[in-house]
Amino acid sequence: MRSSYVGAKVVLSIVAAMVAVGSTGCGRHSTSETYYLIGCNLKLPYWKTVDAGFEKAAADLHVSVQLAGPDNFDAAAERDAFHKALISHPAGILVSVVDVASMKPEIDSAIRQGIPVITVDSDAASSSRLFFIGTDNLAAGRLGGQRLAEHLLGKGNVVFFTLSGQPNMDERLKGYLDVMNEHPGMKAVDVFNIKGDATSAFDKAQEYVGRTGANKIDAFVCLDSASGKEVAEVLQRSKATDRMLIAMDVNPETLELIKSGAIDATVSQKPFTMGYVGLKMLDEIHHNPQKPFRDNYSVDSFSPYPVFVNTGTSLVDKLNVDAYLQRASEAGSK
Repeated sequence: MRSSYVGAKVVLSIVAAMVAVGSTGCGRHSTSETYYLIGCNLKLPYWKTVDAGFEKAAADLHVSVQLAGPDNFDAAAERDAFHKALISHPAGILVSVVDVASMKPEIDSAIRQGIPVITVDSDAASSSRLFFIGTDNLAAGRLGGQRLAEHLLGKGNVVFFTLSGQPNMDERLKGYLDVMNEHPGMKAVDVFNIKGDATSAFDKAQEYVGRTGANKIDAFVCLDSASGKEVAEVLQRSKATDRMLIAMDVNPETLELIKSGAIDATVSQKPFTMGYVGLKMLDEIHHNPQKPFRDNYSVDSFSPYPVFVNTGTSLVDKLNVDAYLQRASEAGSK
């Protein structure tokens, strides 16, 4: 615990220094200084929140930003968006990686060209990216897994909805399974790949909810931010009040479904913080770069960069959902 605390203090000091520079050193900035946020499935509310943080930091720093990537789940289109951004030689790139194999060459090329790249939300640890900002997804899965085990009293059949192969969701799944492995009575019956289409979770949930007897599904876990409301609708229509549903993230619909009791709990991330801190850090690196960048700072004990900036997670249920709804309302009215 002590090493985590010390690490957190170091990261907070770095962020505080960057915020101070951003608020007092605007003279070094220009609107011709452009940073990119690259993502996938950008139509989701989650990514609108990440972008809001990115835009807020841009306003603080007086720089220009661009959001790029497909509105649907399309790894090739995300790679192409990154490549197009790279051609413009931006001041820096913040990217969420859905397919490491296709994005790694692009990230490595950017670093070789002296363009700072930080991964956000979903990492590409094998690439030359400088570091990762986002959720400790393994810990997020374990947090949800503990709630699952407590509710099921350590026994029951569980199904998962995910985007298979995406690093952040694979880590969340592992976290859940780590907890379930401590309870022999809990069984992961199936892991369903929604392939970027949350509505497919609705159809699959209908099949799951119809299983009876020893095959009855006792709990549904959504590892992405969009499929929770689809599964909740199935459970409501089926009046399956004896089933448990855990979602991911704090979209307004998810929070309202927790308040109504359709969703038991959700694991909250801090997407606004990811976008905000991500741009602040890119800006600091752009103005104080290492020349040249190295290809693997994670094995350098004297690295000027952290390996991972943890933006935090929490569990939201009926006991604290009103606080999240109030804060969301306050943020939306600004």
